[in-house]
Amino acid sequence: MKYISTRADKTERGFSEILLEGLAPDGGLYLPQHYPQVDAATLQRWRGLSYAELAFEVLSLYIDDIPADDLRDIVRRTYTEQVFGTPQITPLKPLEPGLWLQALSNGPTLAFKDMAMQLLGNLFEYELARRGEQLNILGATSGDTGSAAEYAMRGKQGVRVFMLSPNGRMSPFQQAQMFSLQDENIHNLAVEGVFDDCQDIVKAVSNDLEFKRRYKIGTVNSINWARLVAQVVYYFAGYFQATRSNDEVVSFAVPSGNFGNICAGHVARMMGLPIHRLVLATNENDVLDEFFRTGTYRVRQGAETYETSSPSMDISKASNFERFVFDLLGRDGERTRRLFKTEVEQHGSFQLAPHEFARVAEYGFVSGRSTHADRIATIRTTFEQHGVMIDTHTADGLKVARERRTPGEAMLVLETALPVKFAAAIREALGREPERPSALEGIEQLPKRYTVVPPKAQTVKDYIAAHC
Repeated sequence: MKYISTRADKTERGFSEILLEGLAPDGGLYLPQHYPQVDAATLQRWRGLSYAELAFEVLSLYIDDIPADDLRDIVRRTYTEQVFGTPQITPLKPLEPGLWLQALSNGPTLAFKDMAMQLLGNLFEYELARRGEQLNILGATSGDTGSAAEYAMRGKQGVRVFMLSPNGRMSPFQQAQMFSLQDENIHNLAVEGVFDDCQDIVKAVSNDLEFKRRYKIGTVNSINWARLVAQVVYYFAGYFQATRSNDEVVSFAVPSGNFGNICAGHVARMMGLPIHRLVLATNENDVLDEFFRTGTYRVRQGAETYETSSPSMDISKASNFERFVFDLLGRDGERTRRLFKTEVEQHGSFQLAPHEFARVAEYGFVSGRSTHADRIATIRTTFEQHGVMIDTHTADGLKVARERRTPGEAMLVLETALPVKFAAAIREALGREPERPSALEGIEQLPKRYTVVPPKAQTVKDYIAAHC
């Protein structure tokens, strides 16, 4: 399997190369030349596999430059009951007939990002050891990616992490998870701005090819294909748990800010998994909802990016969205480059032609929006009616799922984090504290280690150079 950029560079690269590279040299994102097709016989063979066995089957379709025995060992060490708390890894929680939550937040940082990041840490360590090289990981987080990456990479040989986050914009629990880490290979940089500023810096540094190569810069954000393909696995796992035969179809509702989580669902659907619809849920930062309703992709400026009670989705530039648009446009790299490199960077928006926007329905996408009042009400009613406590982002997904679900439609709502990460909203909705694992009691009071920096790529480059 070879990989190409979304921006017309036809150079073909192998998985291990793009694993360490992240962003393509032309500024685009990597996608496989084609999506492997999964037929009914294959689905039947996969049904009943353990999560680790299923992950190996899916990933081996995309990774052919790591020996199969090595890949199988990496996957088995990653997806264990010891790490994720249950043998199913992503068990379903039934709410009512035909409606489930898929639990993705049982990993070490209590967020769905662990599902891919734990694998990514093991892949990085394996590949760097095989090459005898080191890697400096540069990432941006709006809340959960940072802690998931840092917990996955702490202590890993040959890896340093430089994680950017918007100063003061994460929940106290999220900040504590990251800033309390004292490992020498972990560096937290709190950027005086919003998440989009952090993301812009990562892209600017990655686009400086001379700096990127000199300092061996890689990424763990979902612009890295390895992270996204790991997330494809839990769509298959959820489908098999919710159905009895491969004649059935299901839909998935996904809270989404950066489009990575739901893009994995798009990939699974393109592979042939019987997904009826992909229901995208945003919070008040509704750039993606606006696109799926109108065909207009309009990036908001920092002042227009709202600070909400589902902060991991306080994003106005959905970096993974380019992958979907590339597919939507028939994999026209030149057209994709013009839209994102020219229209978005120069004018802040683009509008698809009517015939292009009409194709969105073929890919099964619908969308909706949730507000603070919506998520508080959803948290309250879900707890009162089902005895299930959910976090704010999952509440956004559940609210939109209920709005968009049709009679008889089987739908899985992807859980994105545990409620303890957003205690203020839980107290407002339920008048009580969320439960937390005993190992994380008092985490907010631990000493914190981080550096505040201005939203400038050069400042971040200077910091990296000084700490390598």
